[in-house]
Amino acid sequence: MFLENFRKDFPMLKRRIQGKPLIYLDTAATAQKPQVVIDTISEFYQNQYGTVHRTAYELCAFATQQYEQVREQVRRLLNASKVEEIIFTKGTTESINLVAHSFGKKFIFPGDEILISAMEHHANIVPWQMACEERGAELKVIPMNSKGELDLEAYQALLNDCTKLVAVAHISNSTGTLNPIKQICQMAHKAGAKILVDGAQSAPHMPVDVKLLDADFFVFSGHKMYGPTGIGILYGKEELLNAMPPYQGGGDMVDKVTFEKTTYNKLPLKFEAGTPPIAEVIGLGAAIEFTQKVGLSNIEHHEKKLLENATQLLIALPGIRLIGTAKEKGAIITFVAEGVHALDIGSLLDIRGVAIRTGTLCAQTALQFFGVDSVCRASFAFYNTAEEVTLFIESLKEALKILR
Repeated sequence: MFLENFRKDFPMLKRRIQGKPLIYLDTAATAQKPQVVIDTISEFYQNQYGTVHRTAYELCAFATQQYEQVREQVRRLLNASKVEEIIFTKGTTESINLVAHSFGKKFIFPGDEILISAMEHHANIVPWQMACEERGAELKVIPMNSKGELDLEAYQALLNDCTKLVAVAHISNSTGTLNPIKQICQMAHKAGAKILVDGAQSAPHMPVDVKLLDADFFVFSGHKMYGPTGIGILYGKEELLNAMPPYQGGGDMVDKVTFEKTTYNKLPLKFEAGTPPIAEVIGLGAAIEFTQKVGLSNIEHHEKKLLENATQLLIALPGIRLIGTAKEKGAIITFVAEGVHALDIGSLLDIRGVAIRTGTLCAQTALQFFGVDSVCRASFAFYNTAEEVTLFIESLKEALKILR
């Protein structure tokens, strides 16, 4: 009942689709927004709008104070040591690209190696391919088993003196696997490598402590944490961020500019060129505050129960194959139905008001490993209910009767 009270705060969940109540099961793609986030952004644009950092008038000072307050909120959320370690970006994708470019330019050289895993989102593959091509390094892949679990023995064998960076998802968006990140970080550091953790699917759903994990970099997106699009987070250890060159040039990231030479600003502004997404940052602050009222431990517990219930009901259906059956999982369940295309399932579920993700999940290489090219994915949030899980399964049964 505690979580159901918070469900009422999401106006989109009152929508009807095709005359049916919306059952939104695509939070892994993007989360719905509570009214407080919508109102906070609207209030800022209507009554508080001003730029940040650049001038002394009252609106600017107020906007700057709100903006920097969110940086402190994120620091506390992740248990980072300093606000200087929190960089605002456009999203997880830009955060990864920033590290790939800047860390790569400073630390990656011909003959070096970067490790990623076989279950990564395209955003945690392509930037490293580009970095390796540019720097003359080699990209290597940590394999996974048939359950979608990383092969840690193979990972250990891949680590060597040439390994400069490991980039791994905390929770896979395709298999739902919750990776043993603390152990993976320890193994990387023992080999002398740095590690980036893609927390897009973990930060909104469970407590994260970057000190406990000992991640060198941790990234996530605001829109998956019930906040607005266009805002993401890069956490990086201060000494690494200080050593890395700027990602982009422009206003705010400079100290002194002459035609002969430019010196750069201190952290975190060194990596925040141009007018930032001010309203989006402030909206993220409202989302973090809301999420903490709900409680990330409460969210994790509730979503785990939903996942367990959905898994048991789903595997009882004939011809259903789960993609990703790891022992430890986030609230993501991916499946295919024998003889039926995923897009057809998604379309018929939509008629019944059920929103799921279909297609490649931006994880073509992971799906290729499982021998499929299109899947269905249901992903849960704390605003979902056990009743919705039951209705989802009943709707799926009806869709399969039509399609088979």
